[in-house]
Amino acid sequence: MSVKQVTLGGEFQLKGRGLHTGQEVCVTFKPAAEDTGYQIVRTDIEGNPVIPATAAYAKDADRSSCLEKDGIRIFTMEHALAALYGCGIDNCTMELNGDEFPILDGSAKYYVEQIAKVGTVEQSKDRNYFIVREKIEYTNPETGTKITILPDSEFNVNTLISYDSPYLAMQYATYQASDNNFAAEVAPCRTFVFLREVEPLLAAGLIKGGDLSNAIVIVDKEISDEDIARLCEKFGYENLEVQQGVLNTIKLQFDNEPARHKMLDLIGDLALCGRFFKGRVIAERSGHKANTAMAKKLMTKIAATEKDDAVPFIDWNATPLMDINKIKSLLPHRPPFLLVDRIFHVSENCVIGSKSVTMNEPFFVGHFPNQPVMPGVLIVEAMAQCGGIMVLSGVEDPENYSTFFMKIDNVKFRKMVVPGDTIVFKLITTAPTRRGVVSMKGFAFVGKNLVAEGEFMAQVAKTK
Repeated sequence: MSVKQVTLGGEFQLKGRGLHTGQEVCVTFKPAAEDTGYQIVRTDIEGNPVIPATAAYAKDADRSSCLEKDGIRIFTMEHALAALYGCGIDNCTMELNGDEFPILDGSAKYYVEQIAKVGTVEQSKDRNYFIVREKIEYTNPETGTKITILPDSEFNVNTLISYDSPYLAMQYATYQASDNNFAAEVAPCRTFVFLREVEPLLAAGLIKGGDLSNAIVIVDKEISDEDIARLCEKFGYENLEVQQGVLNTIKLQFDNEPARHKMLDLIGDLALCGRFFKGRVIAERSGHKANTAMAKKLMTKIAATEKDDAVPFIDWNATPLMDINKIKSLLPHRPPFLLVDRIFHVSENCVIGSKSVTMNEPFFVGHFPNQPVMPGVLIVEAMAQCGGIMVLSGVEDPENYSTFFMKIDNVKFRKMVVPGDTIVFKLITTAPTRRGVVSMKGFAFVGKNLVAEGEFMAQVAKTK
């Protein structure tokens, strides 16, 4: 059952300080048209430049995610993207009047609350999931980081964090999209920092907008009264104390809140792949650099599957969309010239079908007796028949129509087809149908090998 794309039901604004710049910023979230994805508009720059929120524009930055296009940068958008992704939003435009998203309370909580207030709207186009078919892996031996994505029927995340710290030696967190608990279990989880890192980060010109109320401050060493007094003066607190390894400015919502926040960051960074996907993510000691590197790998995989000549995936254990009897109701061809056995997918602009080639094919009697090879012209004919099924599937009374091919161009044969092979055909339209004329490009595969391809033009004509 198809899932439709989703956008916001209205617009909303959030204001606050940027974590690293300390500047007051405002971000406005607006509904966007189908297939827009996530995009960020810099309203503080002349011309309002748009930066698509995809890994194609991801850059390395200290302790945050970063996008850059034409010299314009945007920082710390991972919590906002995680909120959109976790709430099932496909399309959204974010208008930002600075170079960094507001840190708010260090989580995605306020983004999710505003999304719930404005609601969502289902759009007419189907959501195009990327289905993970094989293991995808990123590793960094120097840091011990490893992110693996495995095939799964839905989106799942397993995150492990490990630090050289007696308080935060190891934590684990999980998320399963089908549980619909992102808002309650992941979004409220705040960023964290070790106390020993705070002053060096300030000295490096970072976390200018950070304070002890928008981060979990972990204390894993003895802290002196002088250190406490200095922190109270720096951040404007009357009194600070350590409770179970955490400064008392924030109370943990979950025992594993740091691991859950790392999972929140991971989801936001992986959203940069530009697509909802189905797969199990296993992340060990991940950070923004590793997350965005994996998002880039995902983008590369997605682009490869969307190429015209990409091998289509077929679940051979599933019931085909059309068996031979259904095919016979659409095509006028009959044995021995009916050269399509099954159809697995039909849409307005694409069809995927197959033919199992056996030694019983009549053409093997003479082509060739001692080296049976399927004639190339029949492979082309089989592709054409698949194209005819795509065209006639959109006609109310297909039994009264036929497709007659007007032109076949640029046919290439790459490999021989022999008994025992199963040919998979994929045809896609290359132009809108006009006056009953349809143009298509066809590909034939055996396994992962392209065996033939060609371009077709056909006339759909009424015959009865």
